[in-house]
Amino acid sequence: MLIPHTLLDPEVFQHMLEDFVTRDGTDNGYDDTLEQRVQRLRRLIERGEVLIVFHPESGDTSLANRRDVPAELLREAAGDQE
Repeated sequence: MLIPHTLLDPEVFQHMLEDFVTRDGTDNGYDDTLEQRVQRLRRLIERGEVLIVFHPESGDTSLANRRDVPAELLREAAGDQE
């Protein structure tokens, strides 16, 4: 299930971004600050290049590049927003 970032409380969205950029395996080898990493991710999500995916069976949330999301899921999400 895709979750539009606009449906999230701004504080919840900020905490989610911080959580994602500090997870194991997210070190990009650059000396970017937490704020820079969060802002970069925020822009990708706001432009729709990265999508928020909620997995109801596990209660987990993940991020996915738009190109990696099945077309059917994108159509369902577009229908939900109309």
